[in-house]
Amino acid sequence: MNDSLRIWLNRTYAENAFFIGLLRNNPDARPVTVHATHIDPDSPVLRAADVPGLEPDGLSPAAYVEFALDYCARHDIRLFLPRLHQHAVALQRDDFAELGTTVLTPPAQAIELFADKAAAYLALAEAGLPVPPWWRVRDAAGLLAAVEQIEAAGDTPCLKPVTGAGGEGFRVLTRKPFSLSRLAGSPSWHVTLDHVLQALEAAERDGRSRPVDWLVMPHLAGPEVSVDCLSGPDGSLRAAVGRTKEGRRRGFTLDGAYLEPAQLLAETFGLAFLTNIQFRHHHGVPVLLDINTRPSGGLHQLSRCGLNLPWAAMRLALDEQPGDLTVTRLGDDYTLISTPYPALAPSHVLTPPAGLPIPGQRAEAESEPSTGTADEPSLEPNAEAGSAVG
Repeated sequence: MNDSLRIWLNRTYAENAFFIGLLRNNPDARPVTVHATHIDPDSPVLRAADVPGLEPDGLSPAAYVEFALDYCARHDIRLFLPRLHQHAVALQRDDFAELGTTVLTPPAQAIELFADKAAAYLALAEAGLPVPPWWRVRDAAGLLAAVEQIEAAGDTPCLKPVTGAGGEGFRVLTRKPFSLSRLAGSPSWHVTLDHVLQALEAAERDGRSRPVDWLVMPHLAGPEVSVDCLSGPDGSLRAAVGRTKEGRRRGFTLDGAYLEPAQLLAETFGLAFLTNIQFRHHHGVPVLLDINTRPSGGLHQLSRCGLNLPWAAMRLALDEQPGDLTVTRLGDDYTLISTPYPALAPSHVLTPPAGLPIPGQRAEAESEPSTGTADEPSLEPNAEAGSAVG
């Protein structure tokens, strides 16, 4: 076990249980010891890991980095792939390097840029990359003006927070009055414009001069194309494959309409290691939707194309050549279904380091903007969860 490569994934998505499987079943047959930490003892990533552990909840970004440095030192972690507090960790990459730990993230400035969708869209447009029309809105008057311009172009308006992840706060705006029909069937992302304007006006009357900070834009048509990218530490793109999503159907693409701007974006902003670039379409033209400075939850699905990008990223982080990353086949179209995943046995006790809060007991913490950008959600529940079925 002493010769095993020790890799740590901190509080990450449940679907990255499959990511861990790809690390363990790497094509070099190299022994690895995967550490995973989370606040949820039933997270599938803990069951998938060789060394699972509960981590403290409610720490400030600075305090979390101290926890992470201590964890890497105690466990002799060689490679650290952070999701939680990614920006704060990236800022102290040199401190981790002094411990012998390589942090697999893009540069801190790129993480900070793409955490702010408005700043990101400005920078992308300046780089000559395709972005949709958008408006930054902070009050009722600004919202109404943006909606009117979007509707005048024949589009449907939607909004989402300027910062946030996972589709938090995304809504499609409608002028249709609320009726009982809205309570039938599945829950909807649609919200009545009048209700939103009334809520904003009430917040403004209460003295909150800036109650919201939203990005308002046309609701972009599908299919969504999610390009998974692998880059070297210098930001040079080494591999990229698009995953198409339309309804329940999933597929793969190497279309240059998506891969060429993805390469320009990744190399312009130095998006090292594993990142994800999402496209949708505005009047039939591919435009950038979101840039995630972390691997996507569905990255493991590229194994259907014969690629193990998680392991290739580890090789690059070790200053090794990742081998041939040529896509020789595109997997068949598929769909996703939910499937049971084993939980840790109740007798498997997980304890946080001494002196740190027990998960679930929140400490006083500074707030930190999300270090990932929000994925516009599918209306299909759990659209990224589950196993692929051809």
